Amino acid sequence: MKAKKHNDQSYGNLIVEIGRLFVNKPYKTGTLDNAGKEKLIVNVSAFDCTTFVETTLALARCASDGKISHNQFLGNLKSIRYRQGKIKGYSSRLHYFADWLRDNEKKKILKDVSRNLGGKPKRKKINFMTVHRELYPALQNKPQFARMALVEKILSRKTFYVIEKDKVNTQKAGIYNGDIIAFTTNQEGLDVVHLGFALWQGKSLCLLHASSKEEAVVISKKNLFAYCKSNKIFTGIIIARPLF
Repeated sequence: MKAKKHNDQSYGNLIVEIGRLFVNKPYKTGTLDNAGKEKLIVNVSAFDCTTFVETTLALARCASDGKISHNQFLGNLKSIRYRQGKIKGYSSRLHYFADWLRDNEKKKILKDVSRNLGGKPKRKKINFMTVHRELYPALQNKPQFARMALVEKILSRKTFYVIEKDKVNTQKAGIYNGDIIAFTTNQEGLDVVHLGFALWQGKSLCLLHASSKEEAVVISKKNLFAYCKSNKIFTGIIIARPLF
């Protein structure tokens, strides 16, 4: 029997309650790196910002559907992490947030609500991974490098909507618990450098995220506007609303 489904806000509340279960779990990068063939890697004991969001979303979808099983969780995680939910080599993983966002919107896992909340259209050359090929062992493989270069070329032609840094506070009333907040950047070749979940604490909108600075999954001490403003490389935010 399926669990009863409610509205966007009750689903968002479910997401943040699941995310809270991981508070104080350690931050760790490179958990998805694998010397061999690309495969689904699961780690619920340590996270980077992206794996924390993916894992929490996969569990929330299990709970919402009333299908709490290992296989259902793996299926959800695979669907979220890979293009069209299919593993076809390293480049099929959705490495860039703009790619992750569009593919998961097509799969009806989430919806980009940035435009509705005052986001302005932006385009940017996305090429960080191929320019910094030495950082990604899998890109030493020529076919995988070529495929990733094609992914970047396509992304560089796309428009995405960004709520500018100084407008975040004026738009906060339209942000729900459990919305995914992605921070855009002025760093060359990258669209987004960090992400987490929106979390309302009383009248304060905070961020539930895996923090490299604090080396753990935490709830931000600063509110979202102050957190965004305090980082010089952040240019604004993209907001994605998970769909149940």
